[in-house]
Amino acid sequence: MSSEFKLDVIMSRDPEEPESSSSNGKMILSESKNGLHGMINGIQKQGYRGLSDRFFRGNRAAYGGAVNIAVDMDERREHGLGTKSGPLLSGAAYCVSSCSMILLNKVVLSSYNFNAGISLMFYQNLISTLVVVIFGLSGAISVEKLNWKLIKLWIPVNIIFVGMLVSGMYSLKYINIAMVTILKNVTNILTAVGELYIFRKQQNQKVWTAMFLMIISAITGGITDLSFDGTGYAWQIINCVLTASYSLTLRLVMDKAKQTTRSGSLNEFSMVLLNNLLSLPFAILLILLFDEWRYVMTVDVINLPMFWVAATASGFLGLAISFTSMWFLKQTGPTTYSLVGSLNKIPLSIAGLVLFKVPLSLPNMFSILFGLFAGIFFARAKMS
Repeated sequence: MSSEFKLDVIMSRDPEEPESSSSNGKMILSESKNGLHGMINGIQKQGYRGLSDRFFRGNRAAYGGAVNIAVDMDERREHGLGTKSGPLLSGAAYCVSSCSMILLNKVVLSSYNFNAGISLMFYQNLISTLVVVIFGLSGAISVEKLNWKLIKLWIPVNIIFVGMLVSGMYSLKYINIAMVTILKNVTNILTAVGELYIFRKQQNQKVWTAMFLMIISAITGGITDLSFDGTGYAWQIINCVLTASYSLTLRLVMDKAKQTTRSGSLNEFSMVLLNNLLSLPFAILLILLFDEWRYVMTVDVINLPMFWVAATASGFLGLAISFTSMWFLKQTGPTTYSLVGSLNKIPLSIAGLVLFKVPLSLPNMFSILFGLFAGIFFARAKMS
């Protein structure tokens, strides 16, 4: 709001009004050099009203700095209030939506014993697609028009995106939330290695130290996990590889994707629509391929209203994560966003342990805490 207000002030200024007192001084000095003859001609052409205007314009210029200071102070005061509330509200919305999304997915997959993760992903992505389309048609958000060049370029990214979501669903079904958050640290390691070999991006010593701590926490966490499940750990490793691949592939195709749009850009809303819309046919293909549709048609849990409430809420929360993360990133910056994301794993892990009554040993608790510390240390190391 403050930037729009500042723009209005600039646009509404008199085009003939001097920009500062120094420029006014130059104008007065130039006029004095013209001599009395120029002033008499000015009076004859514009009359006494023109002379009066010139006099008051000089006074306006003299007081212009004070006026600008007053406006700037008001603007800073207004912006200061927005700055204090904006990051707090956006950060809280991002943390609540991300934690709630993971907890609800855990409820749907584990508590209701729903063994159709692909179908759940399809339902969630369908909700996200419909919401973005409705908002786009109403003009509430700006969405790029899709074209075949963009779709063809985005298909490899979307295939990885679908695999990332499906593997995340199945890992969450078999592993407790605390261990999922710790094992997800492996994604940061794979992404850093990929950036090194693909983009030649060097990391500092602190980052590599943090990644070493992440590896130790993941190994010790798996060894001391009383509810260890090999299938779930395999799905989580696949998820880490696909998540890192998604991040790296997205960076590779982003510039090319922007060139295929009319505006030459691709905002967050367009990416949400692109990912979720293109994932629907792939999800249908996987549902038919794995014969998941038969299970969905016969399982008793789909007759429970609360199951649909949880599944639908998780779909809206998935979309809310995209919007709140973009809002929070805009209000703060990548550094704060990354740090809060790491700190957010602490209440999420505690909630997962308490709500789902996970059997826990003292060594496993220490491994989880050590992994959370390693994640925070990694975020801090990326800042330096």
